Amino acid sequence: MRFDSFLGPLLEEYVNYRQNLGYSMEPTRGYLQQFDRYVKAIKRKPGKLKPLFFLKMRSDLKMEPRSANRIIASSRVFFQYLVRRGIYCDNPVKDVPYLSEWALIPFIFSESETDRLLEAATGLMRRDRMYFLKDFSQYMSIVLMARCGLRISETIRLCRHQYRADEKTLYIEKTKFKKDRLIPVPSNIWREMDNYLTVRDALASADNSFLLAGLFERSLCDDKIRTMFRLAVNDIGLDQPRQRIGNTIISSPTPHSLRHSFAVNTLKRVKERGLSPQNALPILAVYMGHSEYKHTTKYLKLADADHHRRITHFMANKVI
Repeated sequence: MRFDSFLGPLLEEYVNYRQNLGYSMEPTRGYLQQFDRYVKAIKRKPGKLKPLFFLKMRSDLKMEPRSANRIIASSRVFFQYLVRRGIYCDNPVKDVPYLSEWALIPFIFSESETDRLLEAATGLMRRDRMYFLKDFSQYMSIVLMARCGLRISETIRLCRHQYRADEKTLYIEKTKFKKDRLIPVPSNIWREMDNYLTVRDALASADNSFLLAGLFERSLCDDKIRTMFRLAVNDIGLDQPRQRIGNTIISSPTPHSLRHSFAVNTLKRVKERGLSPQNALPILAVYMGHSEYKHTTKYLKLADADHHRRITHFMANKVI
């Protein structure tokens, strides 16, 4: 999507500049497009923007505080670029405060629910030759999120050579925080992966470089994976709407819930073996590719899926 406001050319120039430096601009580009649409929607005429403009924008944005804060943050970095370019003397966003964000309780699948989900996803694979490989690839994306804690974007970007069959490892490059990592693949998963690769190498185009092959030479589509996930969740009766209770969001099941569940269930197994989950956190942080240790410690707050359900049930009944 293009930028359409009077700032459009500068926004496009900024995005290209950052990309040429090697930065991924997703989802930053999306936040800047929302900023651009707001500027266009209020019919703002060309000219220098003042801090008051951004305070009003923050108030006008009809979205969760977290999303509004991401737009403010992305705009702040963009205008700092304009300051370096000499287009602005001072950054008009630098002193605009963030909104207080709502707490988020993620949806957690138990280990048995994860098993049921994957079984349901298997049943959604069409056996027709035209669709089988694509559906099999989408299923394997869900498997890697559930069993290895990968992000959906990481499964889509994996290239064929990044799965090292002789070592049974995955080399994950250019993650969310620009951290590469090499992870061992659990034995039950590399068996599935080897089976998948037999099918992939027989049906995929020779020019398709992606590990999880889409149609022709393309990668998988994020939306199609999410569709398979939602259908599987519906099939096992775990679909629930996203709820807001006060300043707390109770999340509905999403593909990213599988990553959360992987972490929580891993720490639960460590505890059941009589070991310290706290001591396991550094290893789990590296495995999941967290940029900071604090992102992993949050999983200690949710002992397991049952704990999650008790919290959400208590909060819902308390409000009622």
